[in-house]
Formats: sequence, structure tokens, C-alpha cells
Amino acid sequence: MQNYMKTGDKVSAIDDTVTGVITRIEGRVITILTDDGFELQYSEKELIIVENLISDEMLNFNQISDIISQKEEKKPKKAKKARSKERNLPPMEVDLHIHQLVNNHKRMSNYDILSLQLDTAKRQLDFAISKRIQKIVFIHGLGEGILRSELEFLFNRYDNLKFYDADFQKYGRGAMEVYIFQNKP
Repeated sequence: MQNYMKTGDKVSAIDDTVTGVITRIEGRVITILTDDGFELQYSEKELIIVENLISDEMLNFNQISDIISQKEEKKPKKAKKARSKERNLPPMEVDLHIHQLVNNHKRMSNYDILSLQLDTAKRQLDFAISKRIQKIVFIHGLGEGILRSELEFLFNRYDNLKFYDADFQKYGRGAMEVYIFQNKP
């Protein structure tokens, strides 16, 4: 097969979504600078020409470095976007209704049910703290208020959080929202 590709040609990989400019040809091994700024090697059988961009004389190492530095300057800062998304995340929800926690609760005593609900609440709260989740909603339901008062007692044992009634329109009176103050490591 005759080598019809030359340095400076824009090529695309046949079996991949990679496109780039040929920077070096050594026998049948072709090195390309991808659109993402990586140098990759392919055999000439794996590439097709997309367009002829520049000739051998026009392409040199300095131009490649300039192209790479220009691409790096145009890249947006991702850290700022991630933080703004974190602030707008919906709170983690934990439904403490017993039918959501176990399949069959008919043979459980009220003490066992309450213990399971409180253990679940503590485990989920510790998980949220360890994963740096700022808001968590505990759905306790209405009823006699025993679970709610036990949850308040549990939450009062933590220094780094505050709790209050959750959004009435979404949860009614049967939920509490916990805000966790995250200390920076």
C-alpha cells in the first residue's frame, strides 16, 4: 500500500472516535496529535484522511506546542461548576416508615420497630457525614410522635448539625430536615 498520508493531514481513526493531525510518519506507524492534545500512534490502515490541513514545511514542534497551550487556556475551570451543583443538590431522603425498612414487620414488637428505625437513622446520618452530604431529610410520619422525639434526642447528640421541620408542601408534618455543618479537612 502506498503511503498517501503526509504530516499535517487531519485524520480520523476507523475503529475509534479519535481525530487529530498527523505529526510524524515512521514507516507504516503514524503519530497523530488528537483534538484533545494527546499523541497517539496508529498504523496507516487504521486511519483515514479527513482533510489536508498544512504541509510538511509548515508543521513543526513549536506550532504543536502553541496549539496545545491554546487548548489548555480555553479549558473551563471545572471546580467552580461542581461546587455550585453541590449547593443545589436535593437533600438525601431517608424514609423511616417500617414497611420501607423490612418486608414483614407483623411479628416485630413496638420496641423492635423503634430500635430499627433509630438504628437506620443513625447509620444514614453517619453515612451522610462521612460522605460530606449537607442535607438529609428523615421521613418519620405522623402518629404518636415517639419516633420524632427519639430522632430529636439522637440529633441533639451531634455538635455539627441543626434540625428543623422539612418542607411542609413536600413532606407535610411528618419529616425533619437535618443540615450538617461540614468542617474542611
